[in-house]
Parts: sequence; structure tokens; C-alpha cells
Amino acid sequence: MPSIICGIDEAGRGCLAGPVVSAAIIIDKAGIPEGVDDSKKLSDTKRRELCRLILKYAAAYSIGLSSNKEVDMLNVLKASLLSMERAFAGLPFNPDIVIVDGPFVPPALALLSKKQGLKAIPVIKGDEKVRIVSCASIVAKVFRDDIMLSLDRRYPQYGFKNHKGYGTKEHKENLERFGMSEIHRKTFKF
Repeated sequence: MPSIICGIDEAGRGCLAGPVVSAAIIIDKAGIPEGVDDSKKLSDTKRRELCRLILKYAAAYSIGLSSNKEVDMLNVLKASLLSMERAFAGLPFNPDIVIVDGPFVPPALALLSKKQGLKAIPVIKGDEKVRIVSCASIVAKVFRDDIMLSLDRRYPQYGFKNHKGYGTKEHKENLERFGMSEIHRKTFKF
């Protein structure tokens, strides 16, 4: 019987506002759509088109978040790993192998690796090198962008619809003009 493989990646680590969002995806290799790549290399239109196809063909997926407050309390790395753990925990069944983007395996997955034999593999630049991780990258980015579009309606003065919380010139100018909102990460400096 072939192994069940899960890819996990996050979006929003480098932002000044909003949550870190992770996606855990289980999808058969044959179901991965043509054109899947690191989400940062794709246009918004292409990401959304691929996300729809990925979710259509996925055997399972889950989204995990860490709030801006958790980023401030824990630090962005720990909050990112926590969002990955939450995404994994939301899956309806456990895979045999988990491939995580980056140099670290989230602590809860490392523990499962020791106790239950789950094989957890960190891959630096996994979103570029491993197609199932690219799928997770795309889904996490689309979900996070949608959160930021929703927050733009609540906080239109910051222009989240344009920059999704990243530290662009526009965002920094709006921060200087309006100060921080409750969804900004207080520990980030620019």
C-alpha cells in the first residue's frame, strides 16, 4: 500500500499585520494540477485557480492560524510552527509522511514522529522543491489573502487589499499616519 503523504506550509510570516496561516494538504500525486509552484512565484489569479483545483482533488486539507497576538507573545517562528501544528491536527486522518517547508519540524509533529512512527521531514525551500508542499503554499496564501481582504473592509485606512499586511511603502506610510491597529504585530520593527 502506498504511503499517505501530507505537505505543510505557511503564509504571512514576514507581515506586519494579521495572522500566520498554514495549510496541511493530502493529495494524490496524480491529482496535483499542472503549474503548481511556490505561491510567491504565481499571480493572484493563478494562485486562486490552482487553489480551487487543489481543494477539489485533495483527499484532505486543513488550515491552522496563529494570531498576531501569538506572534508577539511567542515570536514569529514559534507562532508559524504552532499554526502548522494546528493545520495538521485538523486533518481527518493521519498521513504516514509529512513534508514541512523550512528547516524545522513543528514540535508536536516531532513528538508524533517518535511516538507513532509518523515520518516528518523538513525541506528548506520545500515550497519550490516538493509539489505537495507547493500545494500547501498556494492554499495557505489564498486563505491568508482572503483574511486580509476581509480585514481591509474593517480597517480600510491601512490598504490591506493592496499589500496583504506586508511591509510595503504604502503600509509603512499608513502606519505612520494612523498608528497600529489591534491586528498589527507590535513586536515587528521597520
